[in-house]
Amino acid sequence: MAAKRSGGQSKQSERKVPPPSGPEPRSDQPLSLQRIVATAVELLDSEGIDGLKMRRLADRLGAGAMSLYWHVGNKEEVFDLALDSVLAYRGPQPIDASEDWRAEVVHMLKDWRAGMLRHPWSAALLPRRALGPNILFRLELLSNTLSRAGVADADLNVAIWSLWNYVIGATTTRASFDLSDDDRAAAQQRLTSLSEHYPTIERSRLLLDNDWDGAFSKGLDFLLDGLVPKQ
Repeated sequence: MAAKRSGGQSKQSERKVPPPSGPEPRSDQPLSLQRIVATAVELLDSEGIDGLKMRRLADRLGAGAMSLYWHVGNKEEVFDLALDSVLAYRGPQPIDASEDWRAEVVHMLKDWRAGMLRHPWSAALLPRRALGPNILFRLELLSNTLSRAGVADADLNVAIWSLWNYVIGATTTRASFDLSDDDRAAAQQRLTSLSEHYPTIERSRLLLDNDWDGAFSKGLDFLLDGLVPKQ
């Protein structure tokens, strides 16, 4: 299983384009790859995936659209760089993680989920893009930690993709199922009126439960209990 991207990655030699012939907007700050990526993230946060256009990005930067191509090959590369930048791992929690593989994994996956919730477009974009160095670093660290915990090499890929699916699914659900208290109450009331058909989820008051963080933590415990052999 591998993430796919929707366009080919441009080579460095393909980035060179003739300088623009006419005047372009100016900014007091010099244009750089770092500024382009940071501004692309801001644009994605405010406008979503469909809102990222090279002309719009250039306008936010106070630059000409053609000048962006001195730094990036195309819009597809901007997507890749923006996605990878928001998936940077901020480091392990302040404990001796080598003594507690489970705490290390939990921290890593909670950090991953939190990063995507800050940038909800990332969960939808990740399966469609090439995997950049930040997400590859996460996967390598996760694989190494699980391997040290006793997951056999034959089961390692299943463990990684199971955790991947869990994080992506939990993030997508949280980002898209953001109902107000009144909406949840109305949904639960409707479910109560249909309790003859749906008695179990009505009894558990499923539609009123908005403890997303608690559900993620407990579900992750269930998953890790099954993935890693008991010591």
